[in-house]
Amino acid sequence: MFETLPQAATAMSQWTWPQIEPYYRDLNARPLDSATVTAFLADWTRLSERLDEIYQRLFIATTLNTADHEAEQQFNTFLDEVYPAAQEAEQQLKEKLLASGLEPAGFELPLRRMRVEAALFRPENLPLFTEEQKLATQYDKIIGAQTVEWAGEELTLPQLQPLYQNPDRAVREQAWRLAAQRWLADRAAINELWQKFLKLRQQMAANAGLTDFRAFRWQKLHRFDYTPADCFEFHQAIEAEVVPVASRIYQKRRQRLGVDALRPWDLEVDPLGRSPLRPYRAAADLPAKGAAIFQQLDPHLGAYFETMRRENLLDLENRKNKAPGGYCDALTAVKRPFIFMNAVGLHDDVQTLLHEAGHAFHVFESSALPYYQQLYVGEEFGEVASMAMEYLGGAYLSTPGSFYTQTEAARARIEHLEGAILFWPYMAVVDAFQHWVYENSALSADPARCDAHWAALWQRFMPGVDWSGLEEEMMTGWQRKPHIHQIPFYYVEYGLAQLGAVQVWRNSLADPAGAVDSYRRALALGGTASLPQLYATAGAKFAFDGPTLRAAVALMVETVERLEGE
Repeated sequence: MFETLPQAATAMSQWTWPQIEPYYRDLNARPLDSATVTAFLADWTRLSERLDEIYQRLFIATTLNTADHEAEQQFNTFLDEVYPAAQEAEQQLKEKLLASGLEPAGFELPLRRMRVEAALFRPENLPLFTEEQKLATQYDKIIGAQTVEWAGEELTLPQLQPLYQNPDRAVREQAWRLAAQRWLADRAAINELWQKFLKLRQQMAANAGLTDFRAFRWQKLHRFDYTPADCFEFHQAIEAEVVPVASRIYQKRRQRLGVDALRPWDLEVDPLGRSPLRPYRAAADLPAKGAAIFQQLDPHLGAYFETMRRENLLDLENRKNKAPGGYCDALTAVKRPFIFMNAVGLHDDVQTLLHEAGHAFHVFESSALPYYQQLYVGEEFGEVASMAMEYLGGAYLSTPGSFYTQTEAARARIEHLEGAILFWPYMAVVDAFQHWVYENSALSADPARCDAHWAALWQRFMPGVDWSGLEEEMMTGWQRKPHIHQIPFYYVEYGLAQLGAVQVWRNSLADPAGAVDSYRRALALGGTASLPQLYATAGAKFAFDGPTLRAAVALMVETVERLEGE
């Protein structure tokens, strides 16, 4: 049967379920024992890789142009007619493997994930997953369509960002308020979507016999190595160890700007009055200059990035109707990553490229694993791959052919380190908000209560910026965080991974080549090792505690002071 399976997933992109189903029937009908399991897993992998790649390619098309109705229809058709049936068929194969009692080499964690998925699986949730994805696409459409007029030109909101670095405070404020006005114009539409998201998610949990969606999502995300209580410990550690340092960073910025109060439009301008960093001019320069960094950092990583450039696996520039944010998706059948960004000519684009390239390198390094089921990696470590690359690559920002002079590179590294410190409190706001949402579903179904709770968390973790007169803009910040809407509970990973990444970077200060080698070895493990094991292989500790966080922040502050002194 599998002799007829196309080599390329793209050859199957228009296949209907009746064309796909016979392959699953073939696998399900096979006798399964120690003599046949290798061939069974190999063919299952071939089929799963192709369907996963079809899904990703269809999804990517909807984000490249949110106004492409044909792409949206093709994706929705797949979600309606293929995806639920394929998920059910996949579950049957997982149950078949579990029932066999076989434990193939390298399958300890995949089998553990399968046991959880088997316990969690309910056929009645499949159409709910499909509907959830459609709502996520609607969220992208709302955000992707947001434009304003500036100086007679229609701009997307990301295209306003360079104005936030304008030394003229009046210009910054005007641009910021214009964007805020446009955000608030979609407030009702996002609130309506939010209530639909919550209703679906509560039903998913109820169908699975669980008390709330957090319990459902925890299992869905295979969080075996920590609990919600650990997240709360991390929030408290951030409040104790990071918030005071963040407040000092804001105070230093306020003093350097010479203003009575730091306002939201004062956060991206250079506080010393220097012109914004301009890492590149033409869009094509961004990947070219990034390539110089990766080649200098490690020849293997440089070769991976050259492959992406050569095979057109990068879509980096912002444009109208492009979905917000950035991501890296794995095209599993061809064993290639795809990077999506919204570059507008700022240093943030460099950081995003380094970040997403780390995810891409993870795809390349783990592609040698023989089975699809071994590829799943919790983003608690997946984000170490990306965030560590920000630090490792950041050491080469002034390498010949790259972005900056040595002085500019030092400035960029200071901005990155201070931004990372400031990120931890924001991460705590986002994560704590989501815990509250799903612990209090009756309250969080009311968007006004969400606004109020977000504001309370903001005041707890984010002192230092004056939002007086901007209460509506501040309290609706949860509406503008896509993760909250589209990928629930996916955010604490960034905070944990930042802590891991700083430890990888610390190692690189003493042994650059050794740190990169350890990093690559950890990536190559894919989903065959636990989070503590993955961190340890990369040379870090998987941690939530205050002392580990304190040591990381101290290194970052010390480095900022040294760079400023230089």
